Amino acid sequence: MNLKCMLSAVFAASMAFAQAPAPAAVPTTDAPLDPVKLKTDLDRATRTLQDWPALKRYHDANATVTAPAAGEERVVFMGDSITDGWGKKYGQFFPGKPYINRGISGQTTPQMLVRFREDVINLQPKVVVILAGTNDIAGNTGPMTLDEIEANYSSLAELATTHKIRVVFSSVLPVHNYTPQSQELFAQRSPAKILELNHWLKNYCAVNGHIYLDYFSAMVDDKGLLKRDLAEDGLHPNKTGYKIMAPLAESAIAQALSGTTH
Repeated sequence: MNLKCMLSAVFAASMAFAQAPAPAAVPTTDAPLDPVKLKTDLDRATRTLQDWPALKRYHDANATVTAPAAGEERVVFMGDSITDGWGKKYGQFFPGKPYINRGISGQTTPQMLVRFREDVINLQPKVVVILAGTNDIAGNTGPMTLDEIEANYSSLAELATTHKIRVVFSSVLPVHNYTPQSQELFAQRSPAKILELNHWLKNYCAVNGHIYLDYFSAMVDDKGLLKRDLAEDGLHPNKTGYKIMAPLAESAIAQALSGTTH
C-alpha cells in the first residue's frame, strides 16, 4: 500500500470513530458502601491467600486435644459449612459423645485433603465422618469434574485407612430453590450431579468396605429436591434438618465401630 492509500485509510477510520456513538456509561449506584462488609470481605480474601486450606482454623484447638483415653470411641466429623454449622448454630455438638467437629465453611475436598493430617489423623479417632462435595460441585475453589471430586474422596479414604481410621462417607445433601434466598445456591449445585456423585459414593463404599451415610434419601422430596422445611436457603439444614441427620450419623458411626459395612 502506497503512502496516499495509507493516509486515506487512516482518515476514513478516524471519521468513522468520530461518528460512532459514545460508549454506554458504566452504571453507578448511590448506595453507600458498607465498611463492615468491605472489611469482612477483605479479611476473608486475605485469610484465603495466606492459608488456603485454613490450617489455622483449628490449630489451637488441636493442640489441646489429648490422646484418646482407654476405650474411648473418638470420632472426627470432617466437612464444610454443614458440619461447621452443626455445632455453631445449635449448641453443643453431640453432647456427651467423644465427637470432634472439624467442619470449615465453604471448603472443598482438595482443601480437606491438605488439612486431613492436622484435623483428623493427628487426633487419633477411630472413625471419621466425611461430608463434602457440595462446594466442589459449586466450584468454590475452581471448576471440578466429578472424576476429580471422586479422586479426592478416594485419597481421603486411603489416608484414613492407612492410619486405621474407619471411614463414613456422607451423601451430598439435596438442594432446593423454593425460597428467594435459595436461588443462587441452587443455581451453583446441579441436582443431577449430586445424584451422580452420591451413586458413585455408595458404590465406592460398598466395594471398599466403608460406610455410606445416606442423608439424601431422608431429606429429599417427591421432586428430587431438599424438603422445603429443612433449610431456609435451600442448602444449609435448619434445626429440623439436623434432627433428621443426627440419628442417621449415630447409626453409621455404630456400624463403623462394630466393623460391619451392611
